[in-house]
Amino acid sequence: MCMVIFAPIFAICAFATCGGYHGYLQVKVDCSAQRQNNLSINIDFGYPFRLQQIHFKAPLCDTSREEVVFLNGDFSAAAQFFVTVGVLAFLYSFFATFVYVFYQNKYLKNNRGPLVDFLVTVTFSLMWLLSSCCWAKSLTDIKAATNPTEVLLLIASCREKENRCATTQEPLWSRLNTSTLFNRKERV
Repeated sequence: MCMVIFAPIFAICAFATCGGYHGYLQVKVDCSAQRQNNLSINIDFGYPFRLQQIHFKAPLCDTSREEVVFLNGDFSAAAQFFVTVGVLAFLYSFFATFVYVFYQNKYLKNNRGPLVDFLVTVTFSLMWLLSSCCWAKSLTDIKAATNPTEVLLLIASCREKENRCATTQEPLWSRLNTSTLFNRKERV
């Protein structure tokens, strides 16, 4: 009975913290030539984590032009797989609860109901384990791809020693870290 109550709650928390994530990174570029100074660059990213589609404009300090810089990596497959399994686990747990409560006599009447329930539960458990492992690895890679040091290396002006670049705001990872905690507790 306890799992019937907590399975949907953990599933909601796991896929909501991942699927609703929005990260923000801000860097500042100070050009030594003083043509352009104190330029802030805002970089927004989020679910489904197709970082290679995220771009921003950075100044080229030696000219008055700007370069378009793209982040690295596509982590959408693991994130979408994790969210999909979480949503399906949530829906199945509600369906199973409905069957347990309202159709218990028919459920227990023959061996087919419990056997099907067992097979679906085992399948969801394996899919949850697989999606959790994929998501945990992708989260590590997302953190590496949006690491401020790595992002500053993508900007040509920041690779020049005479210019100064700094991170003024880093992404908050607490929601995504929470999603990995909830996926360890989930059982259908």
